Amino acid sequence: MSRRSTGPAIEAEGLTRSFGETRALDGLDLEVPAGTVYGVLGPNGAGKTTAVRVLATLLRPDGGRARIFGHDVVAEADAVRARVSLTGQYASVDEDLTGLENLVLLGRLLGHRKPAARERADGLLAAFGLTEAADRQAKKYSGGMRRRLDIAASILNTPDLLFLDEPTTGLDPRSRNQVWEIVRAVVAHGTTVLLTTQYLDEADQLAGRIAVVDHGRVIAEGTPGELKASVGSGTVHLRLRDAHQRPDAERLLRAVLDVPVQLEPDPVALTARVGGEGSDLDASEQAARVLGDLARAGIVVDNFSLGQPSLDEVFLALTDHPAVPADERDEQLEAAR
Repeated sequence: MSRRSTGPAIEAEGLTRSFGETRALDGLDLEVPAGTVYGVLGPNGAGKTTAVRVLATLLRPDGGRARIFGHDVVAEADAVRARVSLTGQYASVDEDLTGLENLVLLGRLLGHRKPAARERADGLLAAFGLTEAADRQAKKYSGGMRRRLDIAASILNTPDLLFLDEPTTGLDPRSRNQVWEIVRAVVAHGTTVLLTTQYLDEADQLAGRIAVVDHGRVIAEGTPGELKASVGSGTVHLRLRDAHQRPDAERLLRAVLDVPVQLEPDPVALTARVGGEGSDLDASEQAARVLGDLARAGIVVDNFSLGQPSLDEVFLALTDHPAVPADERDEQLEAAR
């Protein structure tokens, strides 16, 4: 009989956890519906991994409480472990074993007889596009192949709840898309997925609801559409002719719009939201005013567009800094090429 639940998969209230003087969790609250992908979005050091480790019973919280399908993560840790699986940020497979050997070994450790473990391993290798690499040592896999093997290992026994902690960090775009398809397939079969990520597009693509986490607590929560709508009805994207004018353009936008301005990795590009609450003008009227003020200030704009806010702009509006610092965004863009 299925153990699927119609209630929340995760309920966390006021979770705290410190490491020495560092407070990794500072009153974290979460409620994750069953049968969905729930995104936890935040920068490095926000507390995402600590939250996962507490919810997966690998760490005891200092305070607060958490339940997985109604089971307390401290008092009923064994019951929680029977229903969850975890794929961490780094590959957990044995590099000296082949892909097939890794999955058969884990299947045996989970209690399957050898024929059943082999059948399950073959099925997962085929589903994840790894059949041709089944007899190759894991250390000879690409990064994307290793992540797929890692996730396959996590669902040898189909869990009710799968924790995916930054599963696509460092992967190229093709490998990331392959992992995304796997996540969608896992959820289609009834598993709840808690996905932590610092990639804005990943949360936007996969998650039905998102919690934005900073400094160990949730600072906003909702669907991607709700979060975007909360910071304004539009976003102005500007490309200047002269990079030396960007500081002046930034100051002007801050003064005119009274919102944070995001400096893009491109040295002539910047972004700001328009049409937010409290403004007498709609998004298009504010955008036109910005263009006029820039022209009068002698700042030449080569390219201008008005679009919907992104999750990155949501994070910037909520915290006054982007989810991923500019130098890290540069590294991500370079890795994606």
